[in-house]
Amino acid sequence: MLLPILNLPLKASDIILLLVLAVAAVGYSVNQSLKKTSRPTGIVPFGSRKNTEAGHTRNIVEKMKTADKNCVVFFGSQSGVAEDLAARVAKEGHSRFGLKTMVGNLEDYDYENLDEFSPDHVAIFVMATFGEGEPTDNAQDFYNFITDENVGFSQGGTASDNPLCNLQYVIFGLGNSTYEHFSAVSGKIDGILQSLGAQRLANTGQGDDGERTTEEDFLAWKEPMWASLVKVMNLEERESVYEPVFSVNERSDLNPQSEKVYLGEPNMIQLKGEMKGPFSSHNPFVAPITNSQEIFREKDRNCMHIEISLAGSGLSYETGDHVSICPVNSGAETDRFLSVFGLLSKRDTVIDVKGIERTAKVSFPLPTTYDTVVRYRLEICAPVSRQFVHTLSTFAPNEAAKAEMIKLGTDKDYFHYKVTGRHLNLAQTLEAVGGRNVWSTVPFSILIEGLLALQPRHYSISSSSLVHRDSLTITTKVESVQLGEPGLAFKGVTTNYLLALQQEQNGISSPDSFALTYATHGPRNSYDGIRVPLYIRPSTFRLPKDPTTPLIMVGPGTGVAPFRGFIQERAALARNGEKVGKTLLFYGCRKQDDDFIYEADWKDAQAALGANFTMITAFSRANTKKHYVQDNLVAHAKEINSLLEQDKAHFYCCGDASMAKDVMLLLEKLIAEQRGISASAAEDVVKSMRAENAYQEDAWS
Repeated sequence: MLLPILNLPLKASDIILLLVLAVAAVGYSVNQSLKKTSRPTGIVPFGSRKNTEAGHTRNIVEKMKTADKNCVVFFGSQSGVAEDLAARVAKEGHSRFGLKTMVGNLEDYDYENLDEFSPDHVAIFVMATFGEGEPTDNAQDFYNFITDENVGFSQGGTASDNPLCNLQYVIFGLGNSTYEHFSAVSGKIDGILQSLGAQRLANTGQGDDGERTTEEDFLAWKEPMWASLVKVMNLEERESVYEPVFSVNERSDLNPQSEKVYLGEPNMIQLKGEMKGPFSSHNPFVAPITNSQEIFREKDRNCMHIEISLAGSGLSYETGDHVSICPVNSGAETDRFLSVFGLLSKRDTVIDVKGIERTAKVSFPLPTTYDTVVRYRLEICAPVSRQFVHTLSTFAPNEAAKAEMIKLGTDKDYFHYKVTGRHLNLAQTLEAVGGRNVWSTVPFSILIEGLLALQPRHYSISSSSLVHRDSLTITTKVESVQLGEPGLAFKGVTTNYLLALQQEQNGISSPDSFALTYATHGPRNSYDGIRVPLYIRPSTFRLPKDPTTPLIMVGPGTGVAPFRGFIQERAALARNGEKVGKTLLFYGCRKQDDDFIYEADWKDAQAALGANFTMITAFSRANTKKHYVQDNLVAHAKEINSLLEQDKAHFYCCGDASMAKDVMLLLEKLIAEQRGISASAAEDVVKSMRAENAYQEDAWS
């Protein structure tokens, strides 16, 4: 069982700590009453991170020398995709071309020594862009360092001295073309490295998640990239064979009941049955769900309102922040995966995983079991990599299956038709190829290496921290799409996990059969009550500092979630006698009787805000003619422009990234028409609003 923080015996040092926390809490309360105008972003300043494990050097040049490496593949990753691509590049570079490769997490190293980089080595950067042109969390320090106009290196040279003249590099960027700052981080880093004298050896690649072509973009980039490296570094291609990065050893001396065996616990603290802060992605708070409700009224779709307590955790948030949920895979897909690879009967066998060479790192705690790795650690339901399918052809159970895997791996159109277009995951793909044959010769190590680590999912918090200091709410639609074939469906990993928790909490008489397969009570059934592991992820999506600033918000569907928090906060201020500005919400859904959410909340807001709150709705399927939020934006163009131009309103949009892009383009068009200016001038207006945080997006793809 997880022990409550406040039930632990207190030492003198604990009492002192509690007094410090009490003083901090008073300060926090006072600060809240004064309407905080700033908040730490959650980004750790360069140089203030603690060193990693003992014996680890933060000097990448020294690391490569002692590990005998001539190629480092750096990654900046938020969702795990860039990290996966970096690992694949490193593995291919070694197996095909004999490069001595290593993968480097950018947050594990300092960068002043890049000017000492060996001229016969190469650095490969795989860099994702997050949010509004921002670096990923693990790349923030590197980005801050390399973009500093006063950047300095160990040999003392300035930018004009070409301090990185010995650095040879290539770069692949990941982003979403529906965002304004598509792949901005890789472009910025590329330009700066060249300005500092570094030599790029191949064209920069860009993977576009907006078009769902990241995998194909990567495959198209890497072949000419390798050709360039072969020429410059005098490499020779050789026959590529699988060489494991990790060894997997079964432990007959341990069983799942052993106290030292991890069964889904994220760290040793929680393995011991304790729950201690500070809480983060590496140590999530297992939070009680105090209330959960179905808020759609139609039978074939689900949308949930979930209330979560933060009491006793020390966690806090600001209105507009995100909460990150740490999911588990469903029992149904876990069983499918284990069955396909012939591991069903060995699911509870304890294993150790070790890096075969010194730079390889295992991303989860050990020892553990096959079942735990599949259920808690790997993205077994993620889209399948065509390159990985080709790699697995070597281990096919028969020649027919091998031929099919090779065709899938080499023909992108055929792969799209048979796999991507049907939304198949890896186990489903191998079932379709091999029938009832078991893929028992596939090494478990290749699955650990080839699949993404299971990632937290980020949700907009739909409550106000001013109103709900010790709790938060989230609002999410359940992703569930039948694939038209018996036993096949696309199921969102985390939303169906949350559905399982909601149905159990409410004692649903006919629960979803898929949801029933989730392990809802945590490792070793250790959760008391309905709980979910989470941590807070700060956002830049913020209310104006001045509550009298007018707001224009566009949030169709569950995109309205953060605006519920915004409006909740303004309503609370109004009830306390404070003046608030005009608050205009454009909301859309299918039908008012089916999926119009939070009607009672909007009525409460109307009562508190009066004429300062206006909600304009669009119902896309209420009539034969579809009506969307964009239609209402056009109908209210004059008012919108007046609020923006005369009253300096802030404009917000939340929802699907393609919708957000459409709204931005429409706003530019409306501004041009209302003000009688050119399209390019209107575009500059919106860019200026972005720069001043008067135009903000919280979008997802």
